[in-house]
Amino acid sequence: MLPVRSVVALLLASTFLSVAPAIAQPAPPAFADLALPSAEVTPQAAYVRAVARQAYLWGWPMVNMLNRRARITQAPHPGLLGGVLPAAPRGQIGMLHDYIEPSQRFIACPNQDVVYGLGFFDLDTEPVVIQAPDFGDRFWVYALYDQRTDQYGELGKPYGSKPGFYLLVGPNWKGEAPEGITGVMHSSTTLANAIPRIFQNDTDADRAAIQPLINQVVAYPLSEFDGKMKTIEWAAAPDIENPDQGGNEETRWVVPERFFDQFPEVLTMVPPLPGEEAMYAQFRWLMDVAAKEPALKAAIVDEATKAEAEIITPFLQWKHNGRPAGNGWNRSTNNAQWGVDYYDRTGTARSNMFDNRPNETQYFYTDDDASGAALDGSRTYAITFAAGQEPPVNGFWSMTLYNKEHFFHPNDLHRYSLGTKNTTLQRNADGSLTLYAGAKSPGADKEANWLPAPEGPFSLYIRAYWGKEPILDGTWQPPKIEAMQ
Repeated sequence: MLPVRSVVALLLASTFLSVAPAIAQPAPPAFADLALPSAEVTPQAAYVRAVARQAYLWGWPMVNMLNRRARITQAPHPGLLGGVLPAAPRGQIGMLHDYIEPSQRFIACPNQDVVYGLGFFDLDTEPVVIQAPDFGDRFWVYALYDQRTDQYGELGKPYGSKPGFYLLVGPNWKGEAPEGITGVMHSSTTLANAIPRIFQNDTDADRAAIQPLINQVVAYPLSEFDGKMKTIEWAAAPDIENPDQGGNEETRWVVPERFFDQFPEVLTMVPPLPGEEAMYAQFRWLMDVAAKEPALKAAIVDEATKAEAEIITPFLQWKHNGRPAGNGWNRSTNNAQWGVDYYDRTGTARSNMFDNRPNETQYFYTDDDASGAALDGSRTYAITFAAGQEPPVNGFWSMTLYNKEHFFHPNDLHRYSLGTKNTTLQRNADGSLTLYAGAKSPGADKEANWLPAPEGPFSLYIRAYWGKEPILDGTWQPPKIEAMQ
């Protein structure tokens, strides 16, 4: 039994605790109440360079988008730029009528599984209507991107989208959708674009069958909407002259020497995500102090050129993209839903821009074989999917071979990928599927399964469209790449 004095002490303590008022905790300050950096200071160049490098890495994808829109929307009408690339004025799209041509340099890592479209919009100037015809059982998805290269809206077969008319609107749109609109898609930025992808088998019969469908993939300003499905015969659309076509690398969409002239426009156009307000304040301060002092402006431009060479260019190596996926491959991470994953957003913008969301497409890529040695066309490689272990998808899959610049390697077979679209693949006796990669044919009996490679470095890239759970949860692994000789 406790002594009387102890019992009394406990009673007094409990009474005090029960009546003592709670100590109020101060509310965290609102961002608007915080002190901001002053442009009246005289910062050392090293500090300014440190902020400039972060600004360059963060803003690279959005300046990229700004310049792509500027180029593509110079088109006087919807059609093919240089005969190879969809282009259209703002508020419209252009469509291919077959697979993308190997000669294009607008976008790295294209595929020859789908028929592409492309259009850029200014959605606060006027919303855009995009048509979705009845594709039946054919796989299709319209990837809608904001200026951050995040996808917005859900439109395509994975979402059970109905045929009809879809309205694309900007962040400041206050109107009402007119009668006849099937759905409304809200972009978080006024600069936005759309890239329809419609699956096509590699047969002349399917090329013919897809034409009346893609001819109804049309976009136009809301003021032109009349509830009737518009049609453009894309195969007959007049080409648009493109004197800048050519080169081995992707078009240089971000020019370091001009980046900080364009960067203030990005800060104005793209609203901060939650938690980004402080970063925006630092970047605006950077622009203010650089505007006042020519030497500091020169320093940040120099820092941009260094960051391009030291950080951006290495993203062409697949080991710097995504996360390990097994057997020497990497897989995409947070694709098209980046949030504040700036590393993967910028890496993808440099290496293979305009990924689909993970549930729409998962990407696997590598520069190396199973031993860790760099892939080289002077050798022949076997890539074997065990029976039942091809990528598990609801849509389709493919394996594409790219050169070191992430473009197709021209070859006599005009073959750049193999997969679901191919009807002549030869399977092994046990049901497995072996694909071959190398500069030399693996033999007449294996040539149907051969991806021709350049003599030097190359990479391999698997797409799994509308993947099943083993694709989404990472339990499916890409096959080993085995050197045969």
